Amino acid sequence: MAKKPTPTSDLSDSLILDAEEVATETKKSAADTIREEAGKLGSQAAERARAFAGEGKDKASGALDEVAKMLHGAAGDVDERLGSDYGRYARSAAEGISGFADTLRGKQVDDLIDDATAFVKKSPVIAIGTAAAIGFVLARLIKSGIDAAADLGDADDGKA
Repeated sequence: MAKKPTPTSDLSDSLILDAEEVATETKKSAADTIREEAGKLGSQAAERARAFAGEGKDKASGALDEVAKMLHGAAGDVDERLGSDYGRYARSAAEGISGFADTLRGKQVDDLIDDATAFVKKSPVIAIGTAAAIGFVLARLIKSGIDAAADLGDADDGKA
């Protein structure tokens, strides 16, 4: 026997369908909102990362300029002590470092990232070796800083 629809059952069926549609729309709306907010946060994070990378690039190029100046200054001493050939090497190294600093300063962060990516793809073994060497140097610097701080702490304890 088929159930005969009543006005009350038609109304409740209609309300259930309306509620399901509202729930579906709310889910879609919430998902869209979350997607938009995630996109905004991702964009903000990328902009901040670019800003930090730009500051790092500026600091690095400034440090390279200082190293180049030191090498130029030391080239005269090298001429006197070791000979003019070695002085030329020091000047050549200083010019190379200065040129690298200028190149670094002239590039955008995105260009540097693209260059690094291309280098890693072209020479992955060299890139891994370089990363390992840099990691080793950083670890040694951090360890020596920790050891120096511990030595200072021990010296202060002995004075008290």
